[in-house]
Amino acid sequence: MSTQHKYDFAVILRVTNANPNGDPLNGNRPRTNYDNFGEISDVCIKRKIRNRLMQTGEAILVQSLDNSADEHQSIKSRIDGAKLEMKDASKFKKEACAHWYDVRAFGQIFPFKGKSKGEGVSIPVRGPVTIQTAFSLEPVSITSTQITKSTNLEDTKDGKRGSDTMGMKHRVDFGTYVFYGSINSQLASDETGTGFSDADAEKLKEALRALFENDASSARPEGSMEVVNLIWWKHSCASGDISSAKVHRTLHDNVDPKTGEIRDTSKLTLHYKKDDREQQLEPEIIAGF
Repeated sequence: MSTQHKYDFAVILRVTNANPNGDPLNGNRPRTNYDNFGEISDVCIKRKIRNRLMQTGEAILVQSLDNSADEHQSIKSRIDGAKLEMKDASKFKKEACAHWYDVRAFGQIFPFKGKSKGEGVSIPVRGPVTIQTAFSLEPVSITSTQITKSTNLEDTKDGKRGSDTMGMKHRVDFGTYVFYGSINSQLASDETGTGFSDADAEKLKEALRALFENDASSARPEGSMEVVNLIWWKHSCASGDISSAKVHRTLHDNVDPKTGEIRDTSKLTLHYKKDDREQQLEPEIIAGF
């Protein structure tokens, strides 16, 4: 059964001597805007969410080639392996959403060529879960280091060591980042949406809490990235008690950029009128894994 509630959430994370999201168009330097505030793209965040969900046994359609849970090498191969037919777009959408968590959550576009002219398909699925880009609370300092090698990749004619230079490594020395997200209950409905349920929302909550576990690499050593807090607002109805913009603003300017801690948790509770009675939307504040 699809969710009957709207959800909003925010994640506060700390980066210490790591490259949280390299920019391939800028030598893989950590992403920054023109004011030098750090960025982590929504695509990068959703990749990590998918990876965490795969670890818990959830079926994921969009898997990276270097971290795959099955033998398939493409999305089309994974669809064929699930034996889903695309002739009926409505039926295919429901089956795909039921089969794969990330399709049910984030949506997906299925554009595939047919064997002959006119047989191609393009089936859009609009997901209820939206993730925003993460931004640092203060401008970040980036350190760039030239790295060298001590061995040859292949034999050389004279037996000498080739050029020492391998390239550059970049890191953010320290930064506190925040990103926001929402779950739209209308896009989660069983009738017209993806069927995203309250149980699915709980799984997303746990994935966000452990976003960087088992995500270590040379650019992100173990322990260099951590979730400080996950703030989770569950509305009392499908349309939401208060706009997402107002909910998200309660966290704005209320996080210590040096520690990532929330200065005053009472400011995260919103008061509103409903049926001439004052009510409140109080968040669940969850510590990182």
